Amino acid sequence: HAPAGQALAGVLVAGLVGVACDSLLLGPLRRARAPELSTLIVTLGGVLLMNSLMQVAFGAEARRFPARLFSQDPFAVGPLLVTPLQLAIVVTVMVLVGLLVWFVERTRVGGAIRAVAERPDTAALMGVDVGRIVAGVSFLSAALAGTAGILIGLNVNAVHPYMGESMMLKAFAVIIIGGLGDIRGALVAGLALGLIEVLVAAYLSSDLKDAAAFVALILALWLRPHGLFARPSGSRA
Repeated sequence: HAPAGQALAGVLVAGLVGVACDSLLLGPLRRARAPELSTLIVTLGGVLLMNSLMQVAFGAEARRFPARLFSQDPFAVGPLLVTPLQLAIVVTVMVLVGLLVWFVERTRVGGAIRAVAERPDTAALMGVDVGRIVAGVSFLSAALAGTAGILIGLNVNAVHPYMGESMMLKAFAVIIIGGLGDIRGALVAGLALGLIEVLVAAYLSSDLKDAAAFVALILALWLRPHGLFARPSGSRA
């Protein structure tokens, strides 16, 4: 039970850190009505700052998970060989994505989140507590990012301050290709990029898989500059 408790604690701490970062870094930008590009730049700078702080606090050495925490013995799923850990990661991601889509699209709080994303001033006039919604979204986003970090760390059996840098760059690509604020677009873009990387590594070279992701990004910007499922200008929910 200890690893599960530690994982839960890590997710909660990540959520709280997300709320603090949003309040300190992004709150002033919202009040100044800064463009979205400013938010992306400040977010990137905040990530670099957090990486440096984590290195100072915990060192740059990779930490390993306990041996045999998960079975690494592969088994066949059709023509594929997968491990129980890989299967658990896929199932966990599918469940989390399904819950997130349901929460945003089917619940009252999700409706408030979409209203704040669309027109925060109008949502406030309708009685929505914009500050609380923003803090809640920041907590949820960071908690999901913390969960992703745990799953990535389990998959490679290593945790260190800079483990997420390559993932962060691909995450920006997924956001741009899928469309800013479009959960379904991000899901499709993420799956597509993952498939492209696997195919390029299998049939060309593993050294080219990262380049392939950014070639896909360039093509998406040329062909669908507003995202895979383009929405009217201003719609971000």
